[in-house]
Amino acid sequence: MSLLSRITAPTARHDVARLVATLLTHHQGIGRSAPEALPGVAAPRPVGTALPTGPTGLGTSAARIVARRAAAEAAAEPAGDPSGTGVPELYCPPAVRDDPALGREVNDRLVAWADEVGIYAGRLDRVRAADFGRLMMLAHPDTDDPDRLLAAGKCALAEWATDDYYCDDETVGSRPELLGSHLGLAYAALDPAHLPARYAPAWERDLRDDPVRVALRSGLDHLGRYAEPSQVARLRHEVAVLFVGYGQEGSWRTRGHVPSVHEYLAHRQINSFLPCIALTDVVGGYALPATEYADPRVRRAVTTAATASTLVNDLYSMTKEHDSSGVEFNLPTVIAEEEQCSPREAVERSVEIHDELVRAYETQAAALALTGSPQLRRFLAGVWAWLGGNRAWHAGSSRYNGA
Repeated sequence: MSLLSRITAPTARHDVARLVATLLTHHQGIGRSAPEALPGVAAPRPVGTALPTGPTGLGTSAARIVARRAAAEAAAEPAGDPSGTGVPELYCPPAVRDDPALGREVNDRLVAWADEVGIYAGRLDRVRAADFGRLMMLAHPDTDDPDRLLAAGKCALAEWATDDYYCDDETVGSRPELLGSHLGLAYAALDPAHLPARYAPAWERDLRDDPVRVALRSGLDHLGRYAEPSQVARLRHEVAVLFVGYGQEGSWRTRGHVPSVHEYLAHRQINSFLPCIALTDVVGGYALPATEYADPRVRRAVTTAATASTLVNDLYSMTKEHDSSGVEFNLPTVIAEEEQCSPREAVERSVEIHDELVRAYETQAAALALTGSPQLRRFLAGVWAWLGGNRAWHAGSSRYNGA
């Protein structure tokens, strides 16, 4: 089920939903909150302050980094169980900033754009209620430019519309037997096919006749105002990988297959928020060199963070009913199936996995910051801030907390 479908699904009425709602309730200053900034790397400055040209506080000794790491770990240990469930909170940093007015402005512009390109016709109330503008504001705290945030929001909403229209929602044309063909055409909207002159007009008509393809192309065009060619190419690559994930989940649905836990976790690395996270530097107004982004150590850290951020959505979506097909894919569900454990145990195990991934990113990013470029250190700090903004958006959604 896509992100938008999960957000707007009916609220569940069962014990697991109540457990997850209690588990994920945000208790300010209590529990296992991770530090706002990575050890040795300054957090992005919130709206209203000048952005630094590069991270501050660097050049310190490795010993100081280790000391900060130890202090952060000690501060992040559980401080009791205010919910009374015996279940710890997620280990995740807090949001760096919260500017509701900026979030509303971005959301209003995003809804207007969705109307313009034709996605979710007749359902724009759902798009507005999802409040993706607030997600962009929370997840990208190193800019207060609503147009940059809108550019990222357009790309994200177009990607999620691809999931809804082609993979999940039969009411807008999803058909399993056409999934591969639809995804191929969708990618061509991002990386144009260059046809002989005789066939180009017909191809262009095909692209314009589909609102998802129009949205994908429009979003990338807007992003191109701010992104360097290498950054656009990076996004194309991440979206292509995302589409592979859509196809993989489609094959599970067609076969009625429940994946193993390890298969699902590998899937969540490619069917994830990674295309959104990859725009961290574009939105921030700088460029991470392509060679650093492609470094296997950086790739490991960033994909680890992307998987963790998507498992947050898995957990919050557990407060919703299953989709109409009766087949729902999220980490607690596949754990319960494979380990034959109770839903509560599956949720607890999912939280442990999420926390392990966040701590792994924290460790990997702190190590990379010692030798990486200023752009890489800023990017790593931005990804850390993205994790906090993503969690805050899920925690603040009335759709989730209404359970």
